[in-house]
Amino acid sequence: MSAPPTASGDIIRDKRQLIEHIASGEKPKSDWRIGTEHEKFGFIKDTLQPMPYEGPHGIRAMLEGLTRYGWQPVMENNNPIALAREGGSVSLEPGGQLELSGAPVETIHETCTEVHRHLAEVKKVAEELGVAFLGMGFAPTWKRSDMIWMPKGRYKIMGDYMPKVGKLGLDMMLRTCTVQVNLDYSSEADMVKKFRVSLALQPLATALFADSPFYEGKPSGFLSYRSHIWTDTDPDRTGVLPFVFEDGMSYERYVDYMLDVPMYFVYRDGKYVDASGQSFRDFLKGKLPARPGELPTISDWSDHMTTAFPEVRLKKFLEMRGADGGPWARLCALPTFWVGLLYDQGALDAAWDLVKNWTAEDHAFLRREVPRNALKTEFHGKPLSHLAQEVLKIARGGLAARARLDAGGSDETGFLHVLEQIAETGQTPAEHKLALYEGRWQGDLKPLFKEFAY
Repeated sequence: MSAPPTASGDIIRDKRQLIEHIASGEKPKSDWRIGTEHEKFGFIKDTLQPMPYEGPHGIRAMLEGLTRYGWQPVMENNNPIALAREGGSVSLEPGGQLELSGAPVETIHETCTEVHRHLAEVKKVAEELGVAFLGMGFAPTWKRSDMIWMPKGRYKIMGDYMPKVGKLGLDMMLRTCTVQVNLDYSSEADMVKKFRVSLALQPLATALFADSPFYEGKPSGFLSYRSHIWTDTDPDRTGVLPFVFEDGMSYERYVDYMLDVPMYFVYRDGKYVDASGQSFRDFLKGKLPARPGELPTISDWSDHMTTAFPEVRLKKFLEMRGADGGPWARLCALPTFWVGLLYDQGALDAAWDLVKNWTAEDHAFLRREVPRNALKTEFHGKPLSHLAQEVLKIARGGLAARARLDAGGSDETGFLHVLEQIAETGQTPAEHKLALYEGRWQGDLKPLFKEFAY
């Protein structure tokens, strides 16, 4: 989640401005970029407890330590709550999860360079503070009461609202981590096709990246408990979005969806004003109870668009949101997977041919079953691992066609190896950890923090 916004931009007087805002994200293929984001859990090495905000092992010290690498602090109420550098940022999720939001780059090679650089910086500072970081989809041992809220105004509003609309929203905020990628589109038609393909195949990404099998120290019964959490967070702003697959899908149709998503806040004079549960449609009429008589600005709309959490989110680009956080070696694979499918026209067409006849029931079935069974989910008479292998072949072809080479002459296909191995064996990272738990670890998760720390 982002640093504090600014209440700025044109006053919105007509829905057409909201549509044009999304449409302004259109870019020619030559300008398409890759923006990768990943979150990770910080913990104190001696106690294996989550990092607090304050203190010698705290998040504040972590952020301050990273400034030696040219990161500039972003402050809220005299607290550093984010860092900015070269088009990218480091920010905090509600429970202190540290997130890198990468700069938009042209190739997966550049994405990986950025990830490696960031994690090397984090590891250096972390070693000095006696802390370390872990990449998984859900905190494996900590209770909700173990987590310390970060000092960000929007999180107080969200935290108060979440329990009113779902049972697991606070767990989503405090105890989950993800890796995602933001990708561009060239036109409304291109957006619609990419949206449909990525939304249909998001459960496949969830399966391949499933890495959250534990809940408070024990197996949860799910391979991606993180993904399951989203099914009971807030039905007004999560899910598969069936309308995306219907005739008439457009920028305007997504704007209508967003106008029906209840608001969280309005940002004014450096503070978050609680508007939870209120309507942006009323805001457009100057009738928002939180700010009576005011009309929204385009930055208010941009902020509001960040408060919906479907499996794929449209802003001025498309965000792929279905994967668990993971280890260093797998962070480059997520953007590779989606770039291979969506940034080559032949691959995009082939992927669409795979999913275009799926029904609403198919989409709902995958969303429901994959968090528990991942690649072993039976779909159309076969384990999902079969579909995974087919889709990965399409992605590999798309990456080969892109032919983006590094200095050594290698293209981007090598970053798919880790996913191809998972698909071929049918064993997800979650199942690998469960096997260790039931075997060598003898039901104790303490070794996980040592063996899987960055």
